[in-house]
Amino acid sequence: MTSAAQRPLGVAVVGFGWMGRVHAQSYARVPHHFPDLGVRPELVAVADEVPGRAEAAAAQYGFASAVRDWREVLTDPRVEAVSVTAPNFLHREIGAAVAEAGKHLWIEKPVGLTAADAAAVRDAVVSAGVRAAVGFNYRWAPAVQEARRRIAAGEVGDVESVRVRLLSDYAADPAGALSWRYSRERGGAGVLGDLASHGVDLARYLVDDISAVVADTAVFIPQRAVPSGATAGHQRVALGEGTAMGAVENEDAVTALLRFTSGARGVLEASRVAVGEQNTYGFEVAGTRGVLRWDFRRTGELSVSGGRSGDGSVLYQDAPTQTLYVGPGHGDYAAFQPGAAIAMGYDDLKVVEAARFLRAAADPSSSPEQGPATLDDAVASARALDAMSRSVASGSWEPVA
Repeated sequence: MTSAAQRPLGVAVVGFGWMGRVHAQSYARVPHHFPDLGVRPELVAVADEVPGRAEAAAAQYGFASAVRDWREVLTDPRVEAVSVTAPNFLHREIGAAVAEAGKHLWIEKPVGLTAADAAAVRDAVVSAGVRAAVGFNYRWAPAVQEARRRIAAGEVGDVESVRVRLLSDYAADPAGALSWRYSRERGGAGVLGDLASHGVDLARYLVDDISAVVADTAVFIPQRAVPSGATAGHQRVALGEGTAMGAVENEDAVTALLRFTSGARGVLEASRVAVGEQNTYGFEVAGTRGVLRWDFRRTGELSVSGGRSGDGSVLYQDAPTQTLYVGPGHGDYAAFQPGAAIAMGYDDLKVVEAARFLRAAADPSSSPEQGPATLDDAVASARALDAMSRSVASGSWEPVA
């Protein structure tokens, strides 16, 4: 007999591309790393419109049922929580419908194509009284958690500057399939929603809200190969004579200057076509007393610059730089490893995110500090991205609503 401490909670995944698999794997791993969470996720249903994809997912991951129409998931009484990992243009419709059906919602960023889309989903969640999580997973790296603690404690002094970078080569090959990601109507503002949204979230999470931006964007690969069927992930097409090509409609790269409400200044750079940059994600936060640096490719390390001299005075000049290897006591590290300096990976961060979502869904009274990134976070990020798009058009600083 299942104890109350391990109540089963039926979950479903809508959209089973690469991110759908990540969510399914995260649900499966939650009991291993968070045995005292109070709930045990059960894979009840998976939905994907591509013929055979949902059935293959059910066979591989153990979902109890597979359907092509996501609406069937919402009428399934076994389902209490839904992951929405479908393409961006479907987020608003599906996310709002999940909430209106009384299901808890875990939705990937950028939650639609605009801030209005994100706000519509948030309003549906608030109206329905359900809980929701957004896929800003990089904030859950233990080193990022430690950086946030140190900044909040004033250990770097007053923050002066923030530099955030998200550089990737996943779209650097012109043979990359012209999937929904490259369509304005279906993928929105391209790299702004895909990568810069994470950068904005990290900057807000670590430092403060962003008050104004000025930005520049570019499309460096204007045409891509048209795929012959459904795509998953960053699929390539064999180029040859007669290969059909189509126009890329949204941004490959963005560079933005940021102003924070605290008075700090920032730089955000994101690219999906950066040759030689494999997931070069990270940040640098500099204050009046020190600097913190983090690189996703060295997930478990936090570079700490600053300190005090022998007489206790602050070292403003010639301050040493040290590397902190995170371990038990930093964020949720202890749920994965027993000792410091064993690196965690991307999938581990999604397990942390899943656990935070499930905790919030199972216990509405749980502390927000133990909860996930929220739809308010998604709206704030989307407003900054919308301001960047306006800035590109106006050529000037734009306020963040």
